[in-house]
Amino acid sequence: MALTDVSHPTDIAMLTDLYELTMAQGLWENGKENEQGCFTAFYRDHPFGSAYAVMCGSAELPELVENLRFTDEDIDYLAGLSAPAGGRMFNPDFLEYLRAFRPHVDIDAVPEGELVFPREPMVRVIGSTLECQLLETALLNTIGFQTLVATKTARVVAAAKGRPVAEFGLRRAQGPDGGMAVARASYVAGCASTSNVLAGRRYGIPVSGTHAHSWVMTFDTELEAFRAFASSSPKNCTLLIDTYDVREGVENAIIVAKEMEERGERLAGIRIDSGDLAKLSAYVRGRFDEEGLDYVKIVVSNDLDEYTIQSLLDQGAPVDSFGVGTKLATCYDQPALGCVYKLSAHRAGADDPWTPVLKLSEQPYKRTIPGIQQVRRYVDDAGSPVCDMIFDESYVEGSGTTLVAVNDAALVTDVSGLEGRELLVPMVRDGAAVAPRESIEDARARCTAALSSLDSVYKRFLYPQSYMVGMEQGLARVRDELVRERMAATSSAIPWKRI
Repeated sequence: MALTDVSHPTDIAMLTDLYELTMAQGLWENGKENEQGCFTAFYRDHPFGSAYAVMCGSAELPELVENLRFTDEDIDYLAGLSAPAGGRMFNPDFLEYLRAFRPHVDIDAVPEGELVFPREPMVRVIGSTLECQLLETALLNTIGFQTLVATKTARVVAAAKGRPVAEFGLRRAQGPDGGMAVARASYVAGCASTSNVLAGRRYGIPVSGTHAHSWVMTFDTELEAFRAFASSSPKNCTLLIDTYDVREGVENAIIVAKEMEERGERLAGIRIDSGDLAKLSAYVRGRFDEEGLDYVKIVVSNDLDEYTIQSLLDQGAPVDSFGVGTKLATCYDQPALGCVYKLSAHRAGADDPWTPVLKLSEQPYKRTIPGIQQVRRYVDDAGSPVCDMIFDESYVEGSGTTLVAVNDAALVTDVSGLEGRELLVPMVRDGAAVAPRESIEDARARCTAALSSLDSVYKRFLYPQSYMVGMEQGLARVRDELVRERMAATSSAIPWKRI
């Protein structure tokens, strides 16, 4: 997508992997365009060694569906594609089908800012299998990266212990679209502001910034540069003091601060972007306090993440706020969430009963969960989450009270007596949004509340306790039966497996 299309996509239909289109053509040619499928999007493993993830991107799904249209230009491009063995890749009649295509899917998703855990459905899509497939790539692209960024941000913000965190990773982000997604997701998860002016305009996020080293280097002296900036931006004056030497820089900042006082103005703060931030911030704080400038704030940056921020504060660094760029915007230590989108049930037509299906694997932990999945979160008397149950909405025992761990059938939990609420909420029905898109402030407030209610044992950075996610007992039995049936069928079909 072009930069101007960020968050207002018009090329969603073509923002897809080629095999989605070739599979769609195969379904259409085999008369399966009306067969129904239920797909769920989820992730398998904890990101960043965390016990949770922060859902983000789901508010954009209705717009994604409503913009899933193939233009004449799209059709012309697809008509010109050649198959590797020669000839056209796409049937002209199928392309005419795409030209008139309109999705009629239903989407239920976890609202933005809510916490999600491995293996449970983040998004559920129901509709014709063909339509659901055409949505896969864009949907995963939308929720996967934003959820990853929001999770990283939540950790960084937690490490800052109430001190504001500014996101300014735009120049290091993976392209313009990545920069916009980072700004949005980081604000949902707790960042106080962004340096990204376009994101500020589009999403209503507060913007913030200081000045660069190049500003100082443009002038003959650092003091001259500071005075010029204070004159130009007296109401937004934070001076970067490490261009040459922090100790010299703070003395120049003190001079400018006192000159501003004489004019009835105040120096807002200084920023340190290199060196031993704990030692330097302590020195700078001492000098400002000695000069009666205790109101001047100290901002630090320089490849910060949750671990460096935690270390600085553990050392008693007198830092008032943090600027976090590269390691947040790029999700430096884990660049992908590994979100997947799997078929969990199918039926011949809209009036037919659902048949649960699953994917097996040489790796048992990759076995999927069947059924029309919903997830229910149980909380204790204080409102803190205790466990999540995945159940099948179409299955008679969907309201059972025994939870079986997804990867350990011996681990069961009785949830009787606990209060629960469903997490997947309607967002799209018959291809259209079912409610106005909520504000980013709503998502931000939800995230704050969700993290506040989560027990600290799940939020620590080192060796957090694993949160319990399991299947309702009836669904667990269905899954086990399907696994046995499929393995038995595979063994009878492959002679060497009859050992």
